[in-house]
Amino acid sequence: MRLAPKESRRAGAAEYVTKVERRIKACAAHTCILNIILYLCIMKKYLIACLGNIGEEYALTRHNIGFLVADKLAKDHNATFTTQKLGDLAEIKVKGRTFILLKPSTYMNLSGKAVRYWMEKENIPLENLLVICDDLNIAFGTLRLKGKGSDGGHNGLKDIQAQLNTTNYARLRFGISSNFESGKQINYVLGEWTDEEKLALPERIEKCAEAVISYGLAGLAITMNTFNNK
Repeated sequence: MRLAPKESRRAGAAEYVTKVERRIKACAAHTCILNIILYLCIMKKYLIACLGNIGEEYALTRHNIGFLVADKLAKDHNATFTTQKLGDLAEIKVKGRTFILLKPSTYMNLSGKAVRYWMEKENIPLENLLVICDDLNIAFGTLRLKGKGSDGGHNGLKDIQAQLNTTNYARLRFGISSNFESGKQINYVLGEWTDEEKLALPERIEKCAEAVISYGLAGLAITMNTFNNK
């Protein structure tokens, strides 16, 4: 039976609305899937902020242990650092995880500026940030990973805390001990390793690099149990 012109227009309009609704639902589902994929990609990406000072005069100092660990990770995974905004960066991939290695070029006391910039640029969630730094209060070569805490008097951590407005980020401290006279702290942290420390350093750096990868693959708790005070 042929519909009247008015009824035909109504049927056509209803059919059109139905098609639009189907497309909207399809788009919504597609967007949802894309968001899930994006979320999973973000959760598998980590920013490893390796603290230190730029310049040859600081290259082999205690305060630059973060840079030494970054170089070890890059070398082990055939990655190359490139100079970019606020730091040198390299990217490594391990078992589906992406680790962005950052060596800030801001000098230690302004490390937070570089960390915040690259977290925002790479969409790194706070729980996927790991900071590597030296620590005077820990025996040489000892590792200590924590998911949050104070800056402990470390100026690099202090600036990161100020820039991120939180202390709830993971930090992996590398012990450099405190074998210095009163008033000689700056000279000590900016001084080079002793001959004895230099002999032990490669193995300790390797262990620290292993802890970084474990953090991305196994998570904070397991990595703490495996590497802390080791």
